[in-house]
Amino acid sequence: MTRGGRDKSRDEPERKCIASGETGSKTGLVRFVVGPDGQIVPDILERLPGRGIWVSADRDLVTKAAKKGLFARAARAPVKAPEDLADTVHDLLTRRVIELISLARKSGDAVTGYEKVKEWLVKGTARVLIQAEDGSERGKSKLRPPEGKNTLISWLSAGELGLAFGRERAIHAALAAGGLSPRIVEEAARLSGFRAPSGEPDAEHVGGISAGKDM
Repeated sequence: MTRGGRDKSRDEPERKCIASGETGSKTGLVRFVVGPDGQIVPDILERLPGRGIWVSADRDLVTKAAKKGLFARAARAPVKAPEDLADTVHDLLTRRVIELISLARKSGDAVTGYEKVKEWLVKGTARVLIQAEDGSERGKSKLRPPEGKNTLISWLSAGELGLAFGRERAIHAALAAGGLSPRIVEEAARLSGFRAPSGEPDAEHVGGISAGKDM
């Protein structure tokens, strides 16, 4: 099982993390490239041109790579890695997860609201349960994720989850099987490596969009 939340495929290419030295599926890593100005740039969508430099989806390892000059060593060039690189990756991944959940909602594969989520869980429609980390523990305990692996995402804030559904806050959400659900699980798993140990978000906004606060 990879960190990204799915079983490793034999056909899936492996990449080596420049910070830990471990080799594994690229699902659990973040790709970086050297920009035209010699600056290290996160390539969350893995589409930017250039040779990829890979680091495990872990805040400490990205920070280590930036501080110890590991990007320059991997690129074999005097590249620049900003000190807040891990924060940038965190914000990009957060925005990506929110966007994917929003797309799933528009296609009818995601719902929010306690009653709707409960109905999906009872009927077996839900493949993944999403619960805001700052929501009421009592309220969240009334809903149980589906059986199986990687069926719960619990490290988004209520404000962030609300953005995906076009509202100020959301505590409960569910994803149907298929569609974008596997991608959301993978991206959310990568995001978890950049969250503070307590589960608190590292920033109150994502890409300049207010994510709200617990009231």
